[in-house]
Amino acid sequence: MKTHATFYHAGCHVCIAAEQSLAQALDPSRFEVRIIHLGQTPSELAGAERAGVQSVPALVLNGQVFHINFGAALSALK
Repeated sequence: MKTHATFYHAGCHVCIAAEQSLAQALDPSRFEVRIIHLGQTPSELAGAERAGVQSVPALVLNGQVFHINFGAALSALK
């Protein structure tokens, strides 16, 4: 069974670098990764908030939020 992971970002250079690092680090045979660009799909903002995301880039893994560096506060994307 694969672990579900959701990576939220807004397309900034910090976010893109984190996305590329995650793509290399997470074994696709073990992880099912969903990547959500909140700048392109603002309809996903509510889901990010429910998951506990406060800033992007952020990875939600097994219901736990891992904020990676600091690209933008979620409130700035609204």
